[in-house]
Amino acid sequence: MAEFKLWCFGESGNSYKAALMLNLCDLEWRPELVDFFNGETRGDAYRSDVNEMGEAPVLDHNGKMLSQSGVILDYLSSLTGKFSGRDADERREILRWILWDNHKFTSYIATLRFLVTLAKTGDPAVIEWLRGRVNGSMGVLDKHLAGRAFLLGDRPTIADISLVGYLYYGDELPFEVLPHVTAWTERVKALPHWKHPYDLMPRKAKA
Repeated sequence: MAEFKLWCFGESGNSYKAALMLNLCDLEWRPELVDFFNGETRGDAYRSDVNEMGEAPVLDHNGKMLSQSGVILDYLSSLTGKFSGRDADERREILRWILWDNHKFTSYIATLRFLVTLAKTGDPAVIEWLRGRVNGSMGVLDKHLAGRAFLLGDRPTIADISLVGYLYYGDELPFEVLPHVTAWTERVKALPHWKHPYDLMPRKAKA
């Protein structure tokens, strides 16, 4: 039996962050499909037994339940010693980028992609506002990555795994990925045990 179980679904970039980390660390894990599009995360059973916040991913490590992708990344990094900071300053820099990701990058990317590509709905003015926020954050990241291989310099950390979570969905992304960011995603893609989100996590047809 796998040591780790991850509640996830293929379309979720936040779930992919955790799944990718598990795979990059070469850990024995198995996915547990969350039927997000048919409302599983809104159900009483899921909120009672899996995650009171009604979100995915959730990691089960021998009975220890962890939610929020940033927490899962930090836990796995601490557990394995991989993709971690080398000192207190680096650990704070990793935290800085993960907090920025959740507030200014993934938050807008995920919402924009959901409305345009998955739900195919939404107020055009809201969509354009979101697109502007994505483009602004993309510019910040692209500028930071100019002259750097990874966010902290010459080696990847969980900050990279967090920020890259939604950027391998190709034609599903309704915005431009800038050149330095694109080159960075290719460097992450070249890491041993990298896999595409749809090769790591199951999907279920939307009702």
